[in-house]
Amino acid sequence: MTGLEALQSPQFITVKGKRFVLLERDDWEALIEWLEDKEDEAIIQEAYARLAEADSDREKAGWIEWDVVREKLVAFNSAAKRK
Repeated sequence: MTGLEALQSPQFITVKGKRFVLLERDDWEALIEWLEDKEDEAIIQEAYARLAEADSDREKAGWIEWDVVREKLVAFNSAAKRK
């Protein structure tokens, strides 16, 4: 089920004058995944726009070399394991 389909499948209930939405767990997870994908798409579009503005110069656009990213991830994971 897609996020849009999940948005079309809720049930509504009213408790003590407040209206609530009920979704099945799978629908909720599909909705969250869809929203995360939309957020990722926006980040990617912004990154490519900065790259275009920088005349395809990755450094000027603020892109980081993969080796630097990998080193940061390894350091982060090592620090997390020590905690």
